[in-house]
Amino acid sequence: MLSELLGAIAAAGSAGVIYLAMAARVVKQYERGVLFRLGRVAGDERSPGLTLVIPFVDRLHKVNMQIVTMPIPAQEGITRDNVTVRVDAVVYFRVIDPTSALVKVEDYKFAVSQMAQTSLRSIIGKSDLDDLLSNREKLNQGLELMIDSPAVGWGVQVDRVEIKDVSLPDTMKRSMARQAEADRERRARIINADAELQASKKLAEAAQQMADTPAALQLRLLQTVMAVSAEKNSTLVLPIPVELLHFLERGNNAPPASDSDGGPRSG
Repeated sequence: MLSELLGAIAAAGSAGVIYLAMAARVVKQYERGVLFRLGRVAGDERSPGLTLVIPFVDRLHKVNMQIVTMPIPAQEGITRDNVTVRVDAVVYFRVIDPTSALVKVEDYKFAVSQMAQTSLRSIIGKSDLDDLLSNREKLNQGLELMIDSPAVGWGVQVDRVEIKDVSLPDTMKRSMARQAEADRERRARIINADAELQASKKLAEAAQQMADTPAALQLRLLQTVMAVSAEKNSTLVLPIPVELLHFLERGNNAPPASDSDGGPRSG
C-alpha cells in the first residue's frame, strides 16, 4: 500500500514537472508576449520574465520591441523638373502595440517596407532635383510623415527616415559639371573686372596727385630705379621726365649776369 502511494506521488510529481515544463515560457527584456487562447487574444500583454500558459490551449507569440533598421531599395523615378534619378533610403521604426502588430496586419515589417518604397517614389515625383540634392532634411520629414500615418494603425511607430544617396545619369553629371565650371569662370571674370576697376580708380587718383605735386613723380622715378637695380640687370633704361627737360631748358635760356658798371661780364 505504501509503495503504491509513493508511486502515485512520484507520478503526480512527474506530471507536475512535465506540465510546468510545457506551460513555462520566458519573455526576454526586449520582447512582449501576446497570448492567444483558442485563437482569441486573452488578457494583457505578457511582460518580460517567466510566464505560464495552458498547454494545448494557449499560444504565446513574442513580439520584438527593438528599433528595426530597414533599408529601402533604390527607387527610380522622374523628378518634377523631368530628371531621372535613383534614390535609396533607410527607415527606423519600432513596435508600440504588439497586439495590433499581430492582429491588424499579416507581416508588419513587409507592410512598412512596401509603404516606404511607395512613399519614396511619390516623394521623387513631387520634388525637384535641387531639393533632392540640397534640401534632404525637409524631404526626410515629409517621407517620415507619409510612412508613419498608416503605420500607426498597425501598432508601429516610425522614428526616422533618411535619404542615403541620389544617383544621377552620367549625362546629367557631365551637364552639372559644365554648369558649375561655367559659373566658377563667370565669378572669376567678375572678380577680375572688379579688381581692374578698383585699380584704375587708384591709378587715376595717383596720377592726379602726381600732377598736383611734380616732386612725387621724381620720388616714384627713384623708387623705380632702385627696384630695377636690385635685379642686377646689365642694362638699365632710365626714363627722363618731361619736367626735368623743362627745368634744364629754363636754365639754358636764363640771361647772363652783368658787372657792376652795367656791361656784360667777361668769361
